[in-house]
This record gives sequence, C-alpha cells and structure tokens, in this order.
Amino acid sequence: MTRQIHERVLNPIARLVNAEMRWEVALTDTARHGDRSQPCVETASLDEVAFMLSFPPLVETSLQQLPPAALAYLGDAVYELYVRRLYLLPPKRLQSYHVQVVAQVRAERQAEHLRSLMPSLTESELELVKRGRNAATGRPKRVDPSVYQQATSLETLIGYLYLTNPTRLAQLLAQLELDTPTEL
Repeated sequence: MTRQIHERVLNPIARLVNAEMRWEVALTDTARHGDRSQPCVETASLDEVAFMLSFPPLVETSLQQLPPAALAYLGDAVYELYVRRLYLLPPKRLQSYHVQVVAQVRAERQAEHLRSLMPSLTESELELVKRGRNAATGRPKRVDPSVYQQATSLETLIGYLYLTNPTRLAQLLAQLELDTPTEL
C-alpha cells in the first residue's frame, strides 16, 4: 500500500477515519482512470501520512542551534501547506481556496488550536511551546500580543516536530478541528 500511495499524486489528507489510526487520503489515480485524473479515496497509516509530510528527521544536536523563531518560521510554512492540502478538494476557484485557508492560518485560529492541543502535549512539547511563546517579539497591530504569542508557540512546535518526529506531528494535526472544506 505504501508504494501505491507514494507513486500517485497526493492531494489533501482528509481526516482520521477510524480508531485504527488510518487516514483517508484523496488521491489522483491516473492508473485506474486512464488519462482522466479523478480523485479516489484510500486509507494510509499514520506513518505513511508522516512520510508524506516530511523529510528525514534531523539530529537533535543540530536542532539545539536553531532559535525558536527559526522553528516558528518553518512551522508556519508546514502548517499552511497542511491546511492548503486539506482544502484542495472539492475543486473550487483560487479565491475560494484563499479565503478558506486564510481563515485557518490566522493567528487567532492558531491560538485556538494550541489551546485545544495543550492537554495532549508532553512535558518536552510544553517546554518548547513556552520557548516559542517567549520568542514572539514583533506582532501585527490587529492581533492581541497574547494571541500572537500562542500562534508563534504553535508554529514553533509544528516546526520542531516536522524536523524531529513527523509521526507525532501527524497525530497532533489530526486532533485539530479545522473547518470542513466547502465548494464556495
């Protein structure tokens, strides 16, 4: 199954589908439909999803050199890519993609996500969240400083897990309550 999934063009990770930690993954399967690319749905294990989300983990010693702001920078990109992939289906106009993604990647929404994940975090993850919060220096004028700090904390955690533990990252992303993609 792993080879089949990685040989196809992957579209968004849709959702956790059962207690056995299998993900529903929308795929464009040209093998089944000839020249017509049509989405089909298959499942993938958490490890397969983690592989789709990342490159091989980095060594812990090299990560100690990275400031929390650098991890947040990477985490921001990883989180936005995750949300963009999620909202690709059903197909819609580019403006609709943009509106739905921006609603999820705003600092206020990221702060909500962090608060919902807090009970699930380990001691070391909580420590990393604290480091990320303290690293948030500048902020947009429209956002309360505490909200911006929480959003930066989430991005720091995502960046760190992306580099060190993609499986754990996939577990936490599965817990986020994102809005259901619509056809706008």
